[in-house]
Amino acid sequence: MSVKNLILAINPGSTSTKIAVYDGEEQLFIKNIKHAAEDIAKFDKIADQYEFRKDIILKEISQEGFNLQEFKVIVGRGGLLKPISGGIWEVNEAMKNDLRIGVSGQHASNLGGLIASDIAATIPNAKAIIADPVVVDELEDIARVSGHPLMPRRSVFHALNQKAIARKHSKAVGKPYEDLNLIIVHLGGGISVGAHKGGMVIDVNQALDGEGPFSPERTGSLPVNEVIRVCFSGEYTEAQIRKMVCGAGGFVAYLGTNDAYQVECKAAEGDKQAEFIQDAMAYQVSKEIGAIATVLKGKVDGILLTGGIAYSKPFVAAVSERVEFIAPITVYAGEDEMGSLAMNAMLLINKEVESKIYV
Repeated sequence: MSVKNLILAINPGSTSTKIAVYDGEEQLFIKNIKHAAEDIAKFDKIADQYEFRKDIILKEISQEGFNLQEFKVIVGRGGLLKPISGGIWEVNEAMKNDLRIGVSGQHASNLGGLIASDIAATIPNAKAIIADPVVVDELEDIARVSGHPLMPRRSVFHALNQKAIARKHSKAVGKPYEDLNLIIVHLGGGISVGAHKGGMVIDVNQALDGEGPFSPERTGSLPVNEVIRVCFSGEYTEAQIRKMVCGAGGFVAYLGTNDAYQVECKAAEGDKQAEFIQDAMAYQVSKEIGAIATVLKGKVDGILLTGGIAYSKPFVAAVSERVEFIAPITVYAGEDEMGSLAMNAMLLINKEVESKIYV
């Protein structure tokens, strides 16, 4: 097999590690490696798992017949680093240190850069990078103002998918990403709505833990006094309330499931509650799109819908009906994290963008 630009993409999750091999942007191999709970439980800290996971990755690559020495780029899913701008970042000692200690939190994605660095170090001239982690922060200063200085707004969102879709769309319309004003809506377990201007996400709801539309498993924004009442009711622990906001909110709270397709099917079968809550989520997403359009002063070149829920024709139709007056709507259903990582690696190989240095 003749290859030119071998890329290894690594995406660690809490109980699995997804890996994929690309020649350029052509996928040659992909596998989701499941890890037994007892194997993960042996490690006190997430960072301690990287040797264990790295060895399994190397074994898989060897068994598939790939020559490790032929790889040009090892790209890991970016972890919870300090806030950084979007783009491609070289994995250096400063980054590895922050990934090990979990400078912005402990998450399995922190392992991506650590594993990529270790593997690349054994390959002459190979580069270890991450791309567009969830901590990408390109907010304008005015967007950080929340209403109280003790609680500033933060940028935590689906940066990898939003940025990849922005570049995919820019190629489709034949205009540089940096010359477009876009509203990009990631519709998944969490929902983020970003204002892209000049190649930067200048405003976006903090999709992780309590801002914007509710989603299949998150509450989104809540009435603050009601939150205070629940917090001090004495009926719930702090952990229970945090779970309500992220993990047991949205569809889970109203309908008992985080499966958006299941909700869609129930609505189609005549379940009025499922239909109502599904419509309510589309309503809130539409409101957020309308709000973010004001950030771009109404000058919007396109509204892009992406993520798993973008496969839902009824949901897309419900949103489109409310916001199509703002700008043309394009649907890029699904989320290809591995393909997005490979795309960024190719941008680096082709010298279309330069990598950045983490400090």
